[in-house]
Amino acid sequence: MKEMDAVQKRLLKEVADLHDIPEGAYNFRANGESVDRRSTKNIEIESKTDKSGIDIRIKSGTKNESVHIPVVLSASGLKETVYNDFFIGDDCDVLIVAGCGIDNCGTQDSEHDGIHRFFVGKNSKIRYVEKHYGSGDGSGKRILNPVTELYLDEGSTAELEMVQIKGVDSTQRTTRAELKKDAKLLVHERLMTHGEQNAASVYQVDLNEEGSSADVVSRSVAKDNSYQKLDLCVKGNAPCSGHTECDSIIMDNGRILAVPSLEANNIDAALVHEAAIGKIAGDQLIKLMTLGLTEAEAEEQIINGFLK
Repeated sequence: MKEMDAVQKRLLKEVADLHDIPEGAYNFRANGESVDRRSTKNIEIESKTDKSGIDIRIKSGTKNESVHIPVVLSASGLKETVYNDFFIGDDCDVLIVAGCGIDNCGTQDSEHDGIHRFFVGKNSKIRYVEKHYGSGDGSGKRILNPVTELYLDEGSTAELEMVQIKGVDSTQRTTRAELKKDAKLLVHERLMTHGEQNAASVYQVDLNEEGSSADVVSRSVAKDNSYQKLDLCVKGNAPCSGHTECDSIIMDNGRILAVPSLEANNIDAALVHEAAIGKIAGDQLIKLMTLGLTEAEAEEQIINGFLK
């Protein structure tokens, strides 16, 4: 393994909760290069031959195993696009941890665009955790544009935890999913913007066969002069069930546009959406301040609880 510096190790901890080499398969990427990789008996990782990225192949029947593929950038001015494809066999149960951290102390923008595709086999279950984080005191921006595509076969389940709560100046987050019979998609997104940051989060979910279902929940906080657009769309093309929810807190001069949408193309498609935007309630602040917290501390406690 190539030695990572202190900044890269800190970023690795932020986006993947790693203090050391994890068990299982992994691929670590830093400043545009693969720095270490390990495949296992059931999980094979190979470099693509036609473009930047990797193929991850998980054998049928693989259970209680994990694969980590975090990316860190600490060089100002670096821009890259990486294509990662996951091929998950039938009857699997695995954890996949991704995410990207950018530390930019320079004057040039740094950008990572990760395109991840998941082909999930019959009756398999994946839990996918993707965390984005930015730091550094330079004037160059920290830009992340993730694309996630999921193709869920019969009886499969995908649970997604999508997190961005600090330091990313601009992001265009796109998630697309196509579900077959009895497949299930569960999404929990947590997003916070501050300063002059901009964030767009777009979901397009197609429930294509009988018994498929989706539950897409986004919780967000917009502080200072930041702007968010949340666009959640579920299409019911068969007897299915779908639910979207945008729940947001607005603070200071922040702006939020929530666009939940439903499209029913079958008489037995049961679809529901919810959207709520509001400020922190005054009685919540007062209650915490009577316990000895300052107003800023009380706000922080409320936000932390909201984004859990």
